Amino acid sequence: MDLVATLGLASDGMEASNQRLFVEDVCLPMLRSAQNADGGWGFHPGSVSRVEPTCWVIQALLNASGPANTATCEAVSQGIQFLRKGQLPDGSWPSAAGEKTGCWVTSLACWTLGSAPDSSKVIAAGLNWLCEDWPRDSSLWQRLLRKFSAQRDIFPINDSYRGWGWTPNTSSWVEPSSFALLALEQAPEDLVPSGAARRRVLAESMLLDRMCPDGGWNCGNPRVYGVAGEPLVVPTVWALLALRGRSERRENVISLDWLERNIPKIQSPASLALTRICFDSYGRLWPASAPELSDLHTGNQFLDNLQVTAWACLAFGPRSRWLSSGGAKTL
Repeated sequence: MDLVATLGLASDGMEASNQRLFVEDVCLPMLRSAQNADGGWGFHPGSVSRVEPTCWVIQALLNASGPANTATCEAVSQGIQFLRKGQLPDGSWPSAAGEKTGCWVTSLACWTLGSAPDSSKVIAAGLNWLCEDWPRDSSLWQRLLRKFSAQRDIFPINDSYRGWGWTPNTSSWVEPSSFALLALEQAPEDLVPSGAARRRVLAESMLLDRMCPDGGWNCGNPRVYGVAGEPLVVPTVWALLALRGRSERRENVISLDWLERNIPKIQSPASLALTRICFDSYGRLWPASAPELSDLHTGNQFLDNLQVTAWACLAFGPRSRWLSSGGAKTL
């Protein structure tokens, strides 16, 4: 191996070491100290506990390097209890305590509870709710109405494909569909409802149909009035993670290429962390031109956002199989 290659490897190792130290010395302690008395976490330190940030902090703590200490085990245990208490009678989870209607965070809760013993019934009920939640915009009646609408060509998508919405019985969107697919993939096979296979096929087809022409995804439609939509990093990452079972597919490859071209432009810690998670999942090398996490922290102090901090821990901490089929890592 020549000197340039050797120095390159050393530089990569130093970068990884610096990122790991930042996660272990700064990010993880911040997460541990921000837990609320009810066992959950809010989006920001001191804010009301919510299902979404609680799920991500639990995942980050489970993925922390080294043997699990008593404090971490206790924090995760309390977080799990917070999630269990928040489940509604129909099996779903609301985004916040006190709300009576479940939503897309049911996917995250089911995924996260896969790390906890004695959660089978809870997970099964949540997955069953997910598989029974059909988006209303792609019902047969709505499709017939659009077929004869004067505006049918504004958004040229195949509305026979159906994913999931942010809230029940609404419209299919890229990100909640991706989270539901991940929850079904991560769950133990014996907990997955019998109708899940059909839902997964329809949702994967919906994601592929919504991809922007040159790769990547946005929050809406790939074309409007014939104009190609602009992809965004975050929905692109979640769609790619949900579709990673066939990583060599053309749509996956060109979307990963789009992500790689845009990594040097990333200014958001959330986008950087999620892109790193996506690249690790696909086995792609992290480019040397990528911004450093600590530099982004200097620029915008993202540690105030606990969810983004948790993503940073998952992206730049120790590599593990937290994103793998058959359930999450356990303590």
